[in-house]
Amino acid sequence: MKPFSLSSLIRSETVMTVLDVGASLTDTAPYQPLVNSGVARVVGFEPNKEECEKLKQLHGATHDFFPYFVGDGKPALFRETNWFATGSLFKPNKPLLELYQNLHEVTTLVAEHPIQTVALDDIPEITDVDYIKIDVQGAELSVFEHATRVLQGVTIIHTEVCFVELYEDQPLFADVDKCLREKGFQFVRFTGFGTRALKPIVMANNPNVGNQYLWSDAIYIRDLLKVGEMSADKLIKLATVVHDIYALYDFALYLLKIVDAKQGTTISDKYLALILES
Repeated sequence: MKPFSLSSLIRSETVMTVLDVGASLTDTAPYQPLVNSGVARVVGFEPNKEECEKLKQLHGATHDFFPYFVGDGKPALFRETNWFATGSLFKPNKPLLELYQNLHEVTTLVAEHPIQTVALDDIPEITDVDYIKIDVQGAELSVFEHATRVLQGVTIIHTEVCFVELYEDQPLFADVDKCLREKGFQFVRFTGFGTRALKPIVMANNPNVGNQYLWSDAIYIRDLLKVGEMSADKLIKLATVVHDIYALYDFALYLLKIVDAKQGTTISDKYLALILES
C-alpha cells in the first residue's frame, strides 16, 4: 500500500518517549521515522560517561542519555567480547557457539569487567515511557523484572529474544514471554530471525544463513482487551507506532475506534478510508 504517516492524519502535538536500552545508537533504529517526523524523543544509555556526552552532542535535543548499565540494580560482571555488539552480562556459551558458522568468531570473550547495574525503576528521571526498544544480549528479562513502575505507562515493546542459550544460563523467549504477559502485554509477532548453519556447511555462500532460528526480535503491545483503560493520548501514540513502524493497520484501526468512542471523533473512519484507498 502507499505509505502515509498516521501522525500527519491526526496532527497531534504530543511527543512520545522511546526508551532504547542496550542498542547501538549509531545504527538506524526501527523507531527512527518517529524521531524524524518530530513525534518522538529517545532516552538511551551509554555506560561510558565520555561516550555518553558525545552521543548527547551527536544526537541533540531529540535524544537524552544516561551513563548506566541497565539491569537489576546489583553488581555484575560485564563480559567484553571481540565485537562490541555481543558484549553481555552473561558469559558466551562457547561450546554451543562453536558448533555454528560465524558465532564464536564474533562472540569471543576478551575480558570481564566488574560493574554496577541500575534498575530502570530506580532512575527517577525516567517517568512516562511509551515505547521500549531493548537489546541487551540475554539480560532483557532482568531489565523487565525490575521495571514494574516504568512499564506501567508503556504501550509497546520491541525486544530481542533467544530460542537457544547463546550465553550461559540466559533466559530464553519463553521466560521473557511469561514475564511480559504477567505485566499486561501480549505477543504480536516476530520481526526478522537470526539463523546459522552447523559447521562445516555454508548455505548460499553466506556464513550468516542457516536452517535454525536462533534469535529474533519480538513485538508486544498492551492486552487488546484492556487498552480501553488507557487515555486517548496513549492510544493515539500506540496507533501511530503500530501504523508507522510495524504496518499493523488492523491494530491501528482498532485503537482509533476506541479513541473515537472516548472523544466523539471520527478519526477511525478517515483512517479506514485512507487504508482502503491505498
